[in-house]
Amino acid sequence: MVFEEGEMVLCTVDRIAGTVVFVKIEGEQREGSIILSEIAPGRIRNLREYVIPKKKIVCKVLKDTGGTISLSLRRVTPKEKKEVMDQHNQENSYINILKSVLKEKSEEVIEEISKRGRIYEFFEEARENPKILEKLVGKENSERVLDIILEQKKKRIIIKRIVYLKTLDSEGISHLKKVLDTPKEIEVKYISAGKYSLKIETEDGRKGEQKMKNTLEEIEKKAKEKGMIFEIKEK
Repeated sequence: MVFEEGEMVLCTVDRIAGTVVFVKIEGEQREGSIILSEIAPGRIRNLREYVIPKKKIVCKVLKDTGGTISLSLRRVTPKEKKEVMDQHNQENSYINILKSVLKEKSEEVIEEISKRGRIYEFFEEARENPKILEKLVGKENSERVLDIILEQKKKRIIIKRIVYLKTLDSEGISHLKKVLDTPKEIEVKYISAGKYSLKIETEDGRKGEQKMKNTLEEIEKKAKEKGMIFEIKEK
């Protein structure tokens, strides 16, 4: 298997040799390496603040010439990291479903799917074309597996953001109430010292993210109108 430049890979830190970090790449026999300048931007005083053995990290492929694969940690965006970790977690979920339905036969099927490529990609295709799963496990087991996957997909997703709002205005409390007047789907809770959490539960992650984005933009707009300080602290 040859990796493309810019491809995202899930890795486990294996060892640190001087200023080079060596990692094991998920689904690959060869190892990857990350030089110091590709760990993080700026000066690094202690490598172990960023990487420690056995830690899972998401890296970007810089070069694959057939030997050790050159990787970068610092070039991975938060969005790219989330996508890779989400796929990894979903893949583990698919494996667990196969084990629960197929019992002792599951290992053989998992091995066969792995030969064809990534388990995650196989099941994403199987959801659209169940025949490819039927050929491996039979129609009855295929239906059971896909039914469980569909049921899991319906589970509600929680989207949360934390914001900071501050005002020195004498009518600050009144302003806060107006600024934090959000759609009923979004739950607002006071945390401490100007911090508030916003939470929405939804079955549609994309629509939920858009709803949250629109709400934050509206809060920021109203906060500026009232002369308040507004910051999104974290997700």
